[in-house]
Amino acid sequence: MTLEELCKLAPHQRITESARDADGDSVFVCIRGVHADGHSFAGDAYRRGCRLFVAEQALPLPADAAVVTVPDTHTALAALACAHEGNPSRELAVIGVTGTKGKTTVSLLLAHILNRCGVRCGYIGSNGIDPGDGNTVAIPNTTPDAVTLQRALRDMVRAGCRAVALEVSSQALKLGRVAGTTFDTCIFTNLFPDHIGPGEHPDFADYAACKRQLFVDYPTQAVLCNIDDPFAATLLADTHAPLRLTCSMHTDADFTAREVVRFRDAQALGCSFLLQEKGAAPVACRLPLIGAENVSNALLAIACAAARFGITSAAAAETLPDVRISGRSETVRLPNGALCVIDYAHNGVSLRRLLTELRASCTGRLIVLFGSVGERTKLRRRELGAVAAELADLAVLTSDNPGCEDPAAIIRGIAAGMEGFPTPHLEIPDRAEAIRTAAGLLRPDDILVLAGKGHERYQLIGKEKRPFCEREILCDAMVADRTP
Repeated sequence: MTLEELCKLAPHQRITESARDADGDSVFVCIRGVHADGHSFAGDAYRRGCRLFVAEQALPLPADAAVVTVPDTHTALAALACAHEGNPSRELAVIGVTGTKGKTTVSLLLAHILNRCGVRCGYIGSNGIDPGDGNTVAIPNTTPDAVTLQRALRDMVRAGCRAVALEVSSQALKLGRVAGTTFDTCIFTNLFPDHIGPGEHPDFADYAACKRQLFVDYPTQAVLCNIDDPFAATLLADTHAPLRLTCSMHTDADFTAREVVRFRDAQALGCSFLLQEKGAAPVACRLPLIGAENVSNALLAIACAAARFGITSAAAAETLPDVRISGRSETVRLPNGALCVIDYAHNGVSLRRLLTELRASCTGRLIVLFGSVGERTKLRRRELGAVAAELADLAVLTSDNPGCEDPAAIIRGIAAGMEGFPTPHLEIPDRAEAIRTAAGLLRPDDILVLAGKGHERYQLIGKEKRPFCEREILCDAMVADRTP
């Protein structure tokens, strides 16, 4: 049996990479992961009744097991998932958004604009899966595994979606999670060194090459790039897309932002700007998200809505003032007049951008609370510490998702980056306690930044995901502080 023949059977089989879920009606695909190799569990799947297998090597199974051997089981899994669901991406305008920063914001801004303008659009990414009705289901990865992805796309077709904004991570491209997906448009935000280390990318060149795949290896009708990032020139030169559009904050482009001005009102911090679409009159925009990078993100979303769905820039701009993105520049006004900003900023680049913007709007103290993910991304820690020491008045070092790593060791790694700076810091490993402590220090003109967790509603301690909502902890702390 070949993979092509197995794909013909896929609509009638269940596709799984988990031996625990295997049975007589399933195809078990052996996936090599960071911590485990699915080939080692083929026997378990067989004992559960499975007789159809996909592997990268011969399997020691009885003769009644059919094993299809392929060079790469990741892409085979994606092919089977597409076949099982009837290739739903061919029935949707799939907008793939990639880059180091801004994937979530661009995707959710685009979905917001389209849904408000009468084009039902789903969303898949860091903030979960939303079929266009606001009922979001959490997922563990920015881009889900191929089976979950194709099932979600099929569900969106059934729900009446015409489009879906899909965050495409470098790991998704590296591991073939989006293989077989048909893209209408691919969007590039920016590229910075990140996700380099064990279990991710060996170096920056590999990271960049994976991002490039989306624009070169996947046929698409249109490409939109932020040309303020130098890597955009490579993508625009290499893509085969017939339509290529550009966005910029600094130079003439198809969509350009001018006269960017920060604002702070009773409800939010954000930016106003003039949007100049080539050949059209300028449009005034008001965006309740912090920072120039979010203006760039808005340009990409507006450009996509205009170029691919016929929505005018003016109509798109009208939808922006009430956009809210969980964990991205999420502002909470506290009872004593202070502000809290909850943001997913979790590396030096994003934290620097966020704190620089807030410094310009802060008339009191700027206090930042953050940690760093355990068991990986160790190179981020010193950089995070240095940025906080440079830009904040007080840093509260705590846990993010420590996993099985000692939280105190992570904090020490961050604190090492603060050496040589006069900025004081507190070390409080328990994040809930850290939030309560920071809240108790706030004065009316202060801004407190809770960085790193963003939209997440859990904390990974050891191997256990524990419910954890920063907004709830913060609000409870402020109520308790006011209780006589």
